[in-house]
Formats: sequence, C-alpha cells, structure tokens
Amino acid sequence: MLAIIRFILVLISCILICLLGTIYSLIRFKNPNNVGQISRWFGRLNRLFGLKVEYRFNPKSPTTPAIYISNHQNNYDMVTLAYMVQPRTVSVGKRSLMWIPLFGILFWASGNIFLDRNNRKKAQHTMNELANRINKDQLSLWIFPEGTRSRGRGLLPFKTGAFHAAIAAGVPIVPVICSTTHNQVKWNRWDNGYAICEELDPIDVSGYTRDNVRELAAYCRDVMEKRIAELDAEVAAKEKMKKD
Repeated sequence: MLAIIRFILVLISCILICLLGTIYSLIRFKNPNNVGQISRWFGRLNRLFGLKVEYRFNPKSPTTPAIYISNHQNNYDMVTLAYMVQPRTVSVGKRSLMWIPLFGILFWASGNIFLDRNNRKKAQHTMNELANRINKDQLSLWIFPEGTRSRGRGLLPFKTGAFHAAIAAGVPIVPVICSTTHNQVKWNRWDNGYAICEELDPIDVSGYTRDNVRELAAYCRDVMEKRIAELDAEVAAKEKMKKD
C-alpha cells in the first residue's frame, strides 16, 4: 500500500515540477539560473522516497565558472545530487533526453545542452563550443563523466569530454559525489536510510594539456572513488548507531 501511495505522490510531484518548471523556463528562456532553481525543486523530493540526505557544500567552491563532475548511479540522482547544482550551471545530457515526455522540453527550455554521443566528431565539436561558452557567458557545466548510470557497478571509467572542455576553457573541475544508493530505496519501506552528497575541493587543470588529459580524468576518478568509499563507511556507521 505504501508503494502505491508513494508512486502516486512522486508521479504527481514530478508532473507538477515539469509543468511549472517549463512555464518558468519559457518565461526566462534558457536563463542560466533556471537549471539550478528547478534542480532544487527535484532535490526536495528525497523525503518522498524515505531518504534523509545530508548536503555538504564546500566553502572553497569557485565563484567563477567551473566544470562540475559527478558520479551517476541511478534515477535517484534526481532527488539527491540535483540539490547540489550551483547557480549559473547547466548540465550536458544525451540528445535522447529530448524525447522523454514532459522532462525533455523542460531540459531544453531551462537551458541545458544536448550532446550527440553517437557522433564522436560532432560531440568533440560541441565540447569545443562549450569551452568557448563557459568564458563568454560565464557558465558552469554539470557533467556525468561516466556517460551512463552505474547501477551498482561502482564508479565506471570516465570519458574525457569534460576534461578536454575544462582544459580548453581554463576552468577548475569540481567533483560532486553521492554515497552509494544502489538498492537502497524500497518503495514499500517507510525509512530508506541516509545518503550524503558532498562537494569536493576544486581541482586545478592548469598543469594539464590535451596530451595528458587522460591523467587528469584518472586523477579525478581516483579522488572521487576514494571519497565515495569514505562516505559509504560513514553512512553505514550512522545506520548502525540508529539500530543500536
């Protein structure tokens, strides 16, 4: 019964956010602050899923443009990590998102950027254009460098597009991570425990070039993987204390 009630509430909430967000975005068409505002609306839905999410923003977060990279686990990222999106930040997503009912038009109207991942040459050109836009429009980008949801497989290998764009634009990379949520949410369970989302220290890219971009990607992945493991241990300790 709880699962049915939860599903109805989530469905209604998502439809309302998509409709109101689309109207809001069409009034302020592709305003760079649209995405952050609407993402926070989605981020507030975590309690509907029985999740208690702790958000840790970093005082060292840059006030100038940056590229935010995050682990991409599952659909619940929309109610965990979404709340971490900073002002003047837009996300980069695959073109197929456009065809998701209601969400597709919201993604487009709010100012996010589509990337054709099936066309490598075109995708690289898009990343070069993004590097120009970052400084010209004072935009930050939110990118999932894994390119797809990991679904319990751990942190997947990183694609290099985000890192090429950061080097070309000369902006820092800011990792944003969430503790593991794979198989954590049970729709028939009232309390689905804790999750922690954390913004890590900015990573300077000035010492990297296109020739060693893979080293940068590997370094960022290593930093994120280690911290995710630490957050998972912290969440486990909190769950143990709750049971005791």
